[in-house]
Amino acid sequence: MKIEDLQKAWDKYSSKDTIQLDEDAIKEMLGKRTKSLIERIDRNVKIGFGVLLALILYIIIDYFVIYPNFKNVNGVELDIPTWIIVMDLLSNLFIITTFIYFAITYFRVKNRCSVICNLKDTLIRIISILKLYERLFFFALIIILLSVSVSYIFGLQFGLITQAKEQGMELSELGTTQIAITLVIGVMFLVLMAGGLFLLFRWGFRRLYGNYLFRLKMTLKELNEID
Repeated sequence: MKIEDLQKAWDKYSSKDTIQLDEDAIKEMLGKRTKSLIERIDRNVKIGFGVLLALILYIIIDYFVIYPNFKNVNGVELDIPTWIIVMDLLSNLFIITTFIYFAITYFRVKNRCSVICNLKDTLIRIISILKLYERLFFFALIIILLSVSVSYIFGLQFGLITQAKEQGMELSELGTTQIAITLVIGVMFLVLMAGGLFLLFRWGFRRLYGNYLFRLKMTLKELNEID
């Protein structure tokens, strides 16, 4: 074999070895990035449990402290229909159940993948869980907004009844213009409140999970390009 042939063979072997080293280095870097992202998600899940505890405390205080103190306002009995109370409790229960299901599934997959999964499988499983929770979260958000809207409309009606009682009249005796103005202002406020809550919750989800979900997807894409 000539010197030139030996040189070409060595260059070819060296090139393959360098490419393999580069791929290994990139995979190691992606692995460290994935570990860092998962650690941050772990932290946010713990924050979520804190928020969940605060929500449970609020539900207890609202049902046993706030509601009994507002059952009678200016001589008007506040009789909230049972179906509104049940709807409110069910919506809160759905939110609590959704988060607990996500947290249990997430930690179960994470612990399993730390033992038997490779980097690609870990990314696929974690991304799948976060995408599922994203869908459940926004479904729960819609339920919250519907529950808040129904409760607000009931409160608006109660406000009109109270206003009529203060004037020594029945609701049917209030002027049409007065009722119309109250309803228009109330509906406008409801739209602003519902829109604000939606934007706030969406921002909160993206802050806690959405950004990390996007970065995990990008990491998986880079890993697929190497493979």
